[in-house]
Amino acid sequence: MNILYFLVGCSVLMALIFLGAFFWAYKTGQNDDVHTPGIRVLFDDEVISEKSEEDHFSS
Repeated sequence: MNILYFLVGCSVLMALIFLGAFFWAYKTGQNDDVHTPGIRVLFDDEVISEKSEEDHFSS
């Protein structure tokens, strides 16, 4: 029965830690923009073309 009290205490402590982490993330602005990441997937990344070795040595 004593282990049950220990496990309940540990679960309450972990819940408080996670609640504190949630409020810290909310306070520091982690959830300010929830719209942009959802539409960022729809756009292609820019392709950066690399110069060939001939272009590099000719200049």
